[in-house]
Amino acid sequence: MEIQLNGTGRTVPEGSTVAALIESLGYTGKRVAVERNGEIVPRSAHADTRIAPGDTIEIVVAVGGG
Repeated sequence: MEIQLNGTGRTVPEGSTVAALIESLGYTGKRVAVERNGEIVPRSAHADTRIAPGDTIEIVVAVGGG
């Protein structure tokens, strides 16, 4: 199915969750913030939040530095 990920079209498998998307992007274990269709998805809901066709997902990865 087609979604928008950080402003770019992307195909993901039907039934994907936010957690599966994070894993496929290599962000597992990293500090990320996820927004789905303008709503923040809490980390505790990543595994239960299913992605639907046409969803707009924004993922921001925290980068440390000084």
